[in-house]
Amino acid sequence: MSILGRNIAFLSTYPPRECGIATFTQDLVNEIKKIKLINFAGVIAINDHKRYDYDEDVIYEINQFEREDYLKLAEKLNESNVDLLIIEHEYGIFGGESGEYLLDLVDNLSIPFAVTVHTVLLNPNEKQLKILKELGQKSARVITMAKNTIPLLEKIYEIPSHKITFIPHGVPTLPVLPKETLKERYGFKGRRIISTFGLINPGKGIEYGIEAISMVAKKYKDVLYLILGQTHPNIKRLYGEEYREKLQKMVKDLGVEDNVRFVDKYLTKREILEYLKMSDIYMTPYLNKEQAVSGTLAYAAGLGKIIISTPYMYAEEILGNGRGLLADFRSAKSLAEKIEYVFEHPEARARMESEMKKLGSTMTWNNVAYRYVIMILSVLDVKSREEVVI
Repeated sequence: MSILGRNIAFLSTYPPRECGIATFTQDLVNEIKKIKLINFAGVIAINDHKRYDYDEDVIYEINQFEREDYLKLAEKLNESNVDLLIIEHEYGIFGGESGEYLLDLVDNLSIPFAVTVHTVLLNPNEKQLKILKELGQKSARVITMAKNTIPLLEKIYEIPSHKITFIPHGVPTLPVLPKETLKERYGFKGRRIISTFGLINPGKGIEYGIEAISMVAKKYKDVLYLILGQTHPNIKRLYGEEYREKLQKMVKDLGVEDNVRFVDKYLTKREILEYLKMSDIYMTPYLNKEQAVSGTLAYAAGLGKIIISTPYMYAEEILGNGRGLLADFRSAKSLAEKIEYVFEHPEARARMESEMKKLGSTMTWNNVAYRYVIMILSVLDVKSREEVVI
């Protein structure tokens, strides 16, 4: 049954499009549907160079690169029963320079909207700054998934603090088998497993991870580094498998074919959780200091994993207070030292896992969805009170 005045729609990429934000939105939508305080109106899906076979959640589609589609969407939403639009914002999923076509939508929208920011840049270019500043000014709420981005949103993007809401990245709660059972099932019995997963692209810094493993393998011959996931579709379209082939050549040149394995496929949620569960360490050797959120790191945190990462913004927040280990950017030696520290200090390992589990328990999708609903109700409550005054 529809709840009057509480119809919520999302603007985002959406599965089967292979994109982290698509998966994020689907997970959030699935949990929000279970909370009967609002009415899920549907998803407006953003297509790229092809059309997708969406499920019934998708009520409308726009072409990322067609400017006219953004104006048509504004008109459609203004004439609909949607009371609030939630925009999942990442510069690269909207058309125009740095995704500027999105401004055509918000400039012509007569219903309120909220924005979830998936990237908050410390040094934005002029266009990136303009876009997020305008979104912040015109939105009813800006949701960030990392507390340490709040000062950036306030100071750099001039978004009023009362508009900013912190809600963590959600993590799934599917039941999975014990670690050693999974290792045996996957053929990894007796191996010390380190993993990295996600859509592969040069910004992941995986070459430093491979070099670190070559150092660790001299002492721990049973170490196995799993590089999980396909090449990012945009990278593949432009450059083919150039980056993956470079990594594979590196593995061969370093003589660590027995210690590094590529799993070149788009993983299901269950596969992701199983690979993470059997991992002794999760590693993100990313290169971009400004990365404000990482769904892959959030998943690992949700499972209470030992995490070794370079100190990008999201990792600094999640791994703070002794929950994990930070290695230097672009330093295989630093990564290797942290890996060996975990292997050699079981008490420190147990302590970090315990602290990470405490944080991970607050990040389950049901908890996150409830916080979104509270935020949505507060926005709609303000809107309804303003309408009464008018």
